[in-house]
Amino acid sequence: MKYNPNEIEAKWQKYWLENATFKAENNSEKPKYYVLDMFPYPSGAGLHVGHPLGYIASDVYSRYKRHQGFNVLHPMGYDSFGLPAEQYAIQTGQRPEDTTSVNIDGGTDKEGNKIAGYRKQLDKIGFSFDWSREVRTSNPDYYKHTQWIFIQLFNSWYNKNSDKAEDISTLVSIFSTEGNANVNAVCDENIEAFSANEWNAFAKEQQEKILLQYRLTYLAETEVNWCPGLGTVLANDEIVNGVSERGGFTVVRKKMTQWSMRISAYAERLLQGLNDIDWSESIKESQRNWIGKSVGATVEFNVQNSEAKIAVFTTRPDTIFGVTFMTLAPEHELVSKITTAEQKAEVDAYIEKTSKRSERERMADVKTISGVFTGAYAEHPFTKEPIPVWIGDYVLAGYGTGAVMAVPCGDERDYAFANFFKGQNGMQEIKNIFDKDISEAAFGAKEGFQLVDSDFLDGLDYKKGTQKVIAELEKLKQGKGKTNYRLRDAVFSRQRYWGEPFPVYYVNGLPQMIDSQHLPIILPEVEKYLPTEDGLPPLGNATTWAWDSVQCSVVSTQLVDNVTIFPLELNTMPGWAGSSWYWMRYMDAHNENEFASKDALAYWESVDLYIGGSEHATGHLLYSRFWNKFLKDKGFAPTEEPFKKLINQGMILGMSAFVYRWEYGLTSDIENQTRKVVFISKGLIEKAIKEKVFISEINDNVRSICSDLRALHGRILNSEANWSHFTPIHTDVSFVNTSDELDIEKFKNWREDYKDAIFITEENGKYIVGREVEKMSKSKYNVVTPDDICNEYGADTLRLYEMFLGPLEQAKPWNTAGISGVFGFLKKLCRLYFDDNGLIVTNDAPTKDNLKSLHKTIKKVAEDIEGFSFNTSVSQFMICVNELSTQNCHSRAILEPLAIVISPYAPHIAEELWSLLGNTGSIARVAFPILEPEHLVESSKEYPVSFNGKMRFTLVLPLDLTKEQIEEIVMNDERTIKQLEGKTPNKVIIVPGKIINLVG
Repeated sequence: MKYNPNEIEAKWQKYWLENATFKAENNSEKPKYYVLDMFPYPSGAGLHVGHPLGYIASDVYSRYKRHQGFNVLHPMGYDSFGLPAEQYAIQTGQRPEDTTSVNIDGGTDKEGNKIAGYRKQLDKIGFSFDWSREVRTSNPDYYKHTQWIFIQLFNSWYNKNSDKAEDISTLVSIFSTEGNANVNAVCDENIEAFSANEWNAFAKEQQEKILLQYRLTYLAETEVNWCPGLGTVLANDEIVNGVSERGGFTVVRKKMTQWSMRISAYAERLLQGLNDIDWSESIKESQRNWIGKSVGATVEFNVQNSEAKIAVFTTRPDTIFGVTFMTLAPEHELVSKITTAEQKAEVDAYIEKTSKRSERERMADVKTISGVFTGAYAEHPFTKEPIPVWIGDYVLAGYGTGAVMAVPCGDERDYAFANFFKGQNGMQEIKNIFDKDISEAAFGAKEGFQLVDSDFLDGLDYKKGTQKVIAELEKLKQGKGKTNYRLRDAVFSRQRYWGEPFPVYYVNGLPQMIDSQHLPIILPEVEKYLPTEDGLPPLGNATTWAWDSVQCSVVSTQLVDNVTIFPLELNTMPGWAGSSWYWMRYMDAHNENEFASKDALAYWESVDLYIGGSEHATGHLLYSRFWNKFLKDKGFAPTEEPFKKLINQGMILGMSAFVYRWEYGLTSDIENQTRKVVFISKGLIEKAIKEKVFISEINDNVRSICSDLRALHGRILNSEANWSHFTPIHTDVSFVNTSDELDIEKFKNWREDYKDAIFITEENGKYIVGREVEKMSKSKYNVVTPDDICNEYGADTLRLYEMFLGPLEQAKPWNTAGISGVFGFLKKLCRLYFDDNGLIVTNDAPTKDNLKSLHKTIKKVAEDIEGFSFNTSVSQFMICVNELSTQNCHSRAILEPLAIVISPYAPHIAEELWSLLGNTGSIARVAFPILEPEHLVESSKEYPVSFNGKMRFTLVLPLDLTKEQIEEIVMNDERTIKQLEGKTPNKVIIVPGKIINLVG
């Protein structure tokens, strides 16, 4: 009988599927535990060995909790809407729904590529997912509920008094009886006041326009990141170094009418909620910084010779007498109104230039100083002195008011800006209002100073100065105290096809929600996924995309009459729409009437353990918390926070392989008109450098090749120059063995331009590649697929090895060479249970050492899993198996519980061993072994026996001996007698359980 992982694993994966072993119940007397992985986007590339790391960790924990008697929900699904599938469809002429389906279920794409499919890959690794609850965000039975949530957001407003979202009907009721003067809401700025009589007299259309200023999802003209190459708006986290992450296309800032989510209403709750969840401090800090709470004041500056007013928010109102200039964001609406004719050309050119930089790039770039004077002057609220108004791209239109009052004496960036433009038109001398020297740098501290040259603030400090100036600004009606947040409302529209359709149609340009009973509004078929010729989103290509408000159905666009048939929204929702609530759908995945029943939500409540990448810190995790809090406000979600504990798994890095192209080794055979590429082994390069010899003189083999090259090429450079003329080129890691030796023939057959390449090898004829740890990526040819590992070594080996690589939250390199050791461990484990002739387990009573080895492992593994230290558990398994092998242990009393302990990590072999031992049913729900501490109590101690402080030998003695008994045994030991040579020690120092030392 031999360990055959492929046969064993296929058997038990089939068993789990047929018996629904991991199906969770919504009503159970067991305590619940909800373990969730961030669900994947199903790309055609499939999984590489880095992807399952978090899934394996969550699976170990899920299986452990089942052993502990919990009703565990551990689901999986797919975040299947998104831009990558659409781009791939455009490039290959396929439907994104088809490619998405093939990527999930497996098959062959239009290009003839065989796609393994995420589901098959995940199943092969043996995850204990409850597949009966699978979700796909692109399925209509899922996104009908996303559309429904959007409608709830549209029909809600945020009441600051109750500090929660409320139905829009309550706001309408207030308007109709009181007007809006006393409404304390999160809403658009600069809303005009109206009375109840005025509201009731407004036409319905006017009322709807006003309500849009209060709704939690609303239409507004917004500064967005527009990517012409992709034909869509991008979120900040979809832009890298000023270009789109997908495709590397130029991104510009542009004003567009967009749907937005009023996430800013929840800024304080999102901030405070971080105190109640068990997340890493780094993730919490990322969210705190993104939310960006700051306390200060708003100040209003009048613009000279204009009706315009510039509103600013400042955290240092005490420095108002130090204002030297003002800076507006280039996109600020006042720029075009206040810029003078003399400055217009320069201002317009600057605006055009900065529109090509993303907000993230502008925020990150603290070194570049740029700006233009508008020619306009603002008026200081107290002194009435003129203040020059500039524009600069370090100010963002969407942050605060899009304008800053620049106080160079107290702010480093303002200080640098003022000095950069010193002496130019529109830049005044820096005003110093501190009793400190600012000749070399700004003074930015909030303590240790007194204000000077600050009129009624002279002699005051930060705190008293702030209180005083806010009071005076309020008297002038030019300012007031305010708390501000960096968090801005989230743009929710995307000009693309492959996303959730909005349940929205338009009457006279105003949005109307489709009644929930008619959902889902299904994504229509289109011939082209590109924008229309007149620039409309891809849904503008749809021929059946209009709403019949009488028949309540989607009809031909040609029937639009704006009487009963109206145009539907052409934008789609962003990728984060479906991922902002998916954990709740898993609770009741097949409910057709609601996203989840109240009973299911009440039972599961929230996610107990969430595992995923830290790259989602300020995107998915922030939006998810926002939607969860909103649904809690409306009585749908049972908890304020969606995820109690969050763990971010580290990245598994790839071990890239490089061949070295010798640039001066390129040969041209003029006569035969051929050109050959020369590659030289890494070992030869290192030897030439180390020994300071010419490459051509390393050995006879190289000398011969170089002679041929010299005839064609004309020269061979010395070794020192050679090093800088070698170009490392990635090679597929599958061509390289564990000894870093390249399969030259496979490499030559890999690419046409390498088929006639010359390889200068080591003396043994081997070509040695270089190695480097990099991000695992197809472009670096360092991807290792879990399928290959599972086929060769088995899924249990893969699972154990990934956990063994290092702490879960740290990045670690993949090295296939190390996996054979784990495979060997599993074979050694099996030899405790069976040999070539079959089962060798006995009913013999276990020895003390057997029990000690087992219970050490029970204790260690339980502590490690609870503490998410999975790598040290694997080490303990190896120690235990080695000890039991040395002890020649085959006792059922030891091996049966050992199979349970190892089953979360290596479930297939555990199931097989459990079955071989004569047990029925799955091991998955068997109780975890109980630790019996008495087996860990040491009965003896190995003492170091020292003479005058120098240890000479060791002696194993029972721990219950007295000092006198220990001394008697030591003194009668032959080794002691030999050491003393007939002398009597002056003193015998004995510390029971620790040391024995004979002195003198």
